[in-house]
Amino acid sequence: MRIEIPKHKKLVFQMNIPIRWGDMDMMGHVNNTVYFKYIETIRTEWLCSIGYPPNPAGDGPVLVNAFCNFYKQLEYPGDLLAKFYTSDPARTTFETWCTLEPTHNLGEIFAEGGGTTMWVDFTLKKATELPSFIRGMVNP
Repeated sequence: MRIEIPKHKKLVFQMNIPIRWGDMDMMGHVNNTVYFKYIETIRTEWLCSIGYPPNPAGDGPVLVNAFCNFYKQLEYPGDLLAKFYTSDPARTTFETWCTLEPTHNLGEIFAEGGGTTMWVDFTLKKATELPSFIRGMVNP
């Protein structure tokens, strides 16, 4: 099944992620919880690539909801091409979206997921406005 990326989403990062033997469950496919780890990995790597690694003493992103749609089973061995998209910046939030396709079958999306990300001042423990450079990066 080929999923079309909505035009209002902006591709901001992509990377390869290996499927590990331990990612599979007793049914012989990647466990559904691991897909969220793949999405977390690309989200964190994107933030590091733009100079915003996790910093509990400052400000940064917090995922406030998450979803994943599963289209085909992923199995070991293999690698994934993960593509990360952003959209819809608001005062304190923006949307994220990720597609996962095996590198042996590029162009066929096996899963897609994402969520809403809120910018938080960790010392105050409350939402704060998106920094202007983040707003500029996530706006299509």
